[in-house]
Amino acid sequence: MGIGEVAALLGAGMAAGTINTVVGSGTLVTFPTLLAFGYSPVVANVTNTVGLVPGSLSGIHGYRAEIAKFRAVGGRRLLRLVLASLCGATIGALLLFLLPAKAFKAIVPVLIALALVLIVLQPRLSKRVAARRAAREEADGAEAEGAHSGGWGVLLAVFGSGMYGGYFGAAQGVLLMAILGLTYGDHLQVLNGVKNVLACVVNAIAAVVFIIVGALGLGGSQHPSVQWGAALAIAAGALVGGKIGASVGRRLPPRVLRGLIIVVGLVAIASLVL
Repeated sequence: MGIGEVAALLGAGMAAGTINTVVGSGTLVTFPTLLAFGYSPVVANVTNTVGLVPGSLSGIHGYRAEIAKFRAVGGRRLLRLVLASLCGATIGALLLFLLPAKAFKAIVPVLIALALVLIVLQPRLSKRVAARRAAREEADGAEAEGAHSGGWGVLLAVFGSGMYGGYFGAAQGVLLMAILGLTYGDHLQVLNGVKNVLACVVNAIAAVVFIIVGALGLGGSQHPSVQWGAALAIAAGALVGGKIGASVGRRLPPRVLRGLIIVVGLVAIASLVL
């Protein structure tokens, strides 16, 4: 690796770490950068996933207060979401070697577009959900079971997002924010912190699967070899970017944060389609 490549990957990692913490879709910065330096798509994918894990951890640390607020309402709901993400990410990472890349990539723009629609409608839909919940609690005289857990629907949605994120990862933050925003009544910044936890779980599990499959040579013709020099350069940048993203993102009002999510989602669709 030359100095130019290291500098470019450091910069890309910093940008990706910042974007991932605030919105998601930092992969759309680092993945093309790796391709530009001649890495094959599969190698770029696994190297990128491994490299972005430290940035996710940095983002979690920056949002620790918001995450604590989510846990305070009910610790089990976060545990359920983490387990759903873990299972989905494991299957998604394995699908990288079982499914043709074109078949899965074809539905990604559709998923992101759906997520953006949900993000736009989220305030109105959340109000309706809250009104129905309040009416039910008033009728029952107590809070209904599962009012804060989200039920099986959100777990299946988070599982699906984890599977998608384990396979490729671009814009999984957009999907997660749409899912969480429609399910929970917490402040958007709190949900952004939870999003960072779930995205970190997905990236970390996928990275472990990629490393193990590569070490054991189980990938066949799609044998994924992590390029550790590039991964470390991205990791160093992402670690700094995660802190920057947490500092900037926590100061954004919900409307601005939602706007950024929509913009990044549109960029993601354009990058995958064009």
